[in-house]
Amino acid sequence: MISTERMAAVDANAAALGVPRKQLMESSGNAVAREVRAVAEPGAEVALLCGRGNNGGDALVAARFLSAYDATVHLLGRPESIRTDIARENWEALGETDIPTETVTDSTDLSLGDPDVIVDAMLGTGVSGALREPERTAARLANERDATVVAVDVPSGVDADTGGPTGGESAVRVEADRVVTFHDGKPGLAGLDAAVTVADIGIPAAAERYTGPGDLLALGRAGDSHKGENGEALVVGGGPYTGAPSLSARAALRAGADLVRVACPETVAREVQGYSADLIVRGLPGDRLGPAHVDRVAELAADNDVVVLGPGLGDDDATLAFVREFLDSYDGRAVVDADALRVVPEVDTDATLIGTPHQGELVGMGGETAEDPDERAALVRSFADEIGHTLLVKGAVDIVSDGDAVRLNRTGNPGMTVGGTGDVLAGTVGALAAVTDPFRAAAVGAYVNGLAGDAAAAAHGNGLVATDLPDRLPEAMRDE
Repeated sequence: MISTERMAAVDANAAALGVPRKQLMESSGNAVAREVRAVAEPGAEVALLCGRGNNGGDALVAARFLSAYDATVHLLGRPESIRTDIARENWEALGETDIPTETVTDSTDLSLGDPDVIVDAMLGTGVSGALREPERTAARLANERDATVVAVDVPSGVDADTGGPTGGESAVRVEADRVVTFHDGKPGLAGLDAAVTVADIGIPAAAERYTGPGDLLALGRAGDSHKGENGEALVVGGGPYTGAPSLSARAALRAGADLVRVACPETVAREVQGYSADLIVRGLPGDRLGPAHVDRVAELAADNDVVVLGPGLGDDDATLAFVREFLDSYDGRAVVDADALRVVPEVDTDATLIGTPHQGELVGMGGETAEDPDERAALVRSFADEIGHTLLVKGAVDIVSDGDAVRLNRTGNPGMTVGGTGDVLAGTVGALAAVTDPFRAAAVGAYVNGLAGDAAAAAHGNGLVATDLPDRLPEAMRDE
C-alpha cells in the first residue's frame, strides 16, 4: 500500500530518474483501456468522464486505445482550463482523431445516454472536499446508469487514503464497480465494494527506494505562519570543540527552523556566538557538560520542538553521563550525533530519537555493517528495530530506517569526508524533525545535505569544507 502523499513523491522521483510523467500517463491510459476491454466486447458504448488534471489525462489516453469501441470523451470544463501540459497534449491529440469529444461547462448540458461502460476519470488522489459541478452531476448520472463503472486510480469523491467520502458522509461520490489504480494499492480502496486492479505503469523501484526531489514535496510553510511555528531547535554541544555545534545550528537555520538555540559550556559560548548573530547561545557553567547540567538543559529543551544532541561534546565520562541522564528523563524528539551516539542503545528513554552515525559509530553502538548496500540496509533496519529508534547511517550510500521502512540516499560525494559535514547533517535533520516525522526528516535531511555537498564540490572540488554547506541548503531544499 502507498499513501497519496508518498505516491506523489514517487511520481516526481521517477521523473528525476528519467521516466517522465508523459510516459507514465501513456502506460496508465493503456491500463485503463485494458480494464474496459476486460468488461465489454468490441462495439460496446463507452463514456469517458474526464477531469482537467492528470487523472482526466489518463482517460484521454485510454480513449485512443479503444478504437474498437463506440467511445465518447466528455471533458468536464473548458479545454483552456486543463491544468497540466501533458493532459492538454493528450486532449489536443484527440482532436487529430475521429473520437467524439464533448466539452461540458454546464452540468445541465451533460448527456451520457445509456453506455455499457462509464470511465470515471474526473478527480484523482489528493482531492479534498465535496464534488462540485459539473462533477457532482456527472457522478450522479454515472451512479444511476446501468453501466459498469471503471474508476481511474480512485473513484471521484472518495479519499484514497481512508476510503471515506471527501465531502462528508452525505456527499455524492462515484460508486465504481472496478478501480484501476497505479503502481501500488491505495489504503482507501480496500474497503470499497469494487474490484481493484493494480497496474504496473513502469515506475522503477529506485523511485521509491531512493530519496529524490519528490521527497521535498510535503515540506513547506503556511503563508500565514508566525515565528516559531516552523520549528524551534536546541543544539546541545561544544566544550572540546566549538565549530561542531555552530555548524549544526547554522544548518538548522538554513534548513528552515525559525529559531535555533545553542546550549554549550560558558567557556566557549562567546566563540560559538561569534560564528553567527542569528544564534541564541546559552552558556552553562564550566568547560564541559556533565550531570550537573541536566536540569538546566531539560528546562531549555522543553521550550523547543527538537534537540540536536552531541556535536562537539566529546567523550569525557562525565559528559556521557550527562547524555545518559538527560535522555533518561527526556520525552521529546532528539537527533543524536557524534560521541553521544554510544549511549543510545543502552538508555531507557521515552524520547523519540534519530541517530546519525557513520559506519564506524554504528559498529561502536553494537550494530553491524556490510559492503553491499542492500545487505547494509537489512542490517540497519534490524538494528533500528532492535533499539527502537530511527537511524541515518552515513556512507557513500546513506541508509535510513525506523525499523520498518528503509530509504537509501546517494547524493553527496567523496569530498564530504572532510570534518564537520556530519554536524551540518545533524542540524539539518533537526530542523526537519521539528516539523515532520523522524523517518522523513532523516531521509530528506540526508538528501538535501548531499545536494548541498554536491553543489559545494562543483565549486571547490575536493577542497570543500563543512562551512560551504549550510548556505547551500535552501537551494537544495527547493522542490521545483
